[in-house]
Amino acid sequence: MNISFLGAARQVTGSCFLLEGLGQKILIDCGMAQGPDLFERQTLSFFPPDIDCVLLTHAHIDHSGLLPLLCSSGFRGVIHTTSATKRLCDIMLKDAGHIQEMETEWDNKKAVRNNEELSEPLYTVQDAENAMKYFRTHEYEQEFALGNGNIIVKFCDAGHILGSAHIVIRYVEDGKEQTLVFSGDIGNSNRPMINNPTPIHHADYVIMESTYGDRDHEQKIDSVATLANVFRETFAKGGNVVIPSFAVGRTQELLYFIRQIKEKNLVKQYPRFKVYLDSPLAIEATNIFENIGKQYYDEEALALIKKGINPISFPDLVLSVTSEESKLINEEQEPCVIISASGMCEAGRIRHHLKHNLWRPECTILFVGYQVIGTLGFSIMTGARKVKIQQEEIAVNAKILTLSNSSAHADRTQLISWLKNFDEPPKRVFLVHGQDRSIEMLSAKIESELGYNVTAPYFGEEYNLETDTLEKEKVIRVRKVKAIKPSLSDTMYKKLTEALKHLQNIVLDSEGRPNKEKERFANQIENLATKWEHTKY
Repeated sequence: MNISFLGAARQVTGSCFLLEGLGQKILIDCGMAQGPDLFERQTLSFFPPDIDCVLLTHAHIDHSGLLPLLCSSGFRGVIHTTSATKRLCDIMLKDAGHIQEMETEWDNKKAVRNNEELSEPLYTVQDAENAMKYFRTHEYEQEFALGNGNIIVKFCDAGHILGSAHIVIRYVEDGKEQTLVFSGDIGNSNRPMINNPTPIHHADYVIMESTYGDRDHEQKIDSVATLANVFRETFAKGGNVVIPSFAVGRTQELLYFIRQIKEKNLVKQYPRFKVYLDSPLAIEATNIFENIGKQYYDEEALALIKKGINPISFPDLVLSVTSEESKLINEEQEPCVIISASGMCEAGRIRHHLKHNLWRPECTILFVGYQVIGTLGFSIMTGARKVKIQQEEIAVNAKILTLSNSSAHADRTQLISWLKNFDEPPKRVFLVHGQDRSIEMLSAKIESELGYNVTAPYFGEEYNLETDTLEKEKVIRVRKVKAIKPSLSDTMYKKLTEALKHLQNIVLDSEGRPNKEKERFANQIENLATKWEHTKY
């Protein structure tokens, strides 16, 4: 059996791995890359009709987003996943197709004006609808066979979002049984409504995410109390709280927390504050959360349901479906909460709300999820003073906050703990879904603390799992750097070098600070450096 890394290799997004052996070509995930593409790659790096089946870890677009393109390009196999993931993909992929169509229409209008060649969308809403007929569902811990029955697969709860799964694959090749485990995205522990990640006890090879491999989440906070405090402070200034949120998972968690704020009357001065859920996709996803099988909920959520309480509904929750309803939110006279997608602010109605609220110092923009380098969300979160939205430059005057511990991903300590569940060391752990820093720091910690063999593959590399060797090496970094030597007489360059000296002095004076502060400071500097490293000039 060979494995090729065709996505999320030294990148956070674009999950795609190809297994070849025993007469089968099996794709694990077929995700869309988000943010700048750091590696030269084709949209699909394989011949779609050759693929026998897809094993899908969960519904997030960076894991599922290219499935409609796969199916429209000749794939005729089966897409295996959980029932919750199928239901979420049904709405998310159509939404992605709609975005593709709208962006292409916008680009073509400009192309016509500039006498340029017209383009086609990557895929359409119809392509997404057609892709759903290839889905076949399985519940957690239910084994099923592929090919001639010599490959056995099961999904285990990954605790990341509704329906997310670790994938366990067993097969016999040349008389020897091997077990592969694809972690998918490993969930943060003790998150509302869904279960913690399932411990797995045996694997010969582990393909594991490393998104937060370079750090732990900040100390656990009371999310309900923290949100209530943000609401009180912002409303007192007459501002709105705008929350860019992923339509699936994060939005439903926020509704879960806000229901408790309403129930306990934690914002006494504004007991009837409105919460606008302005995302048709998030609304549809919330309906799925409300009607999904009980096997996906944790004990706390089940206890509420047994009492007849909807965990994610409350008075003054306003669902905005149409674009007209969305625009009317800007006419709201009272302070309110606006939850809208997309979570990284790259598309969707959130950009409209940012345009109307970012420039207002009385407002708060509250980030509740990971922001990929190069996205609008990353720029705002890391201190941009101005951003461009819908061809207009907008000043960033609003208060910018991040809700700590809101990540749906396991942190470094949790990733190590998940690996400790294996009864015996795997032959090798392949680290994926991470930036270079995250991968390298997690790799060093795994090797020093657990003694496991760790590899961080590059895009296009292929490994033989029978001999545990690299068979095909292929990586082309796209890093075009202009050779510009600035003049020391340049005023702005002098200002930049003075700022560097200032920063250096602060670093040198930081030796006595607590380790947590130093780590946070180092991460902020690293994020700033990475941001400018990938900024074109």
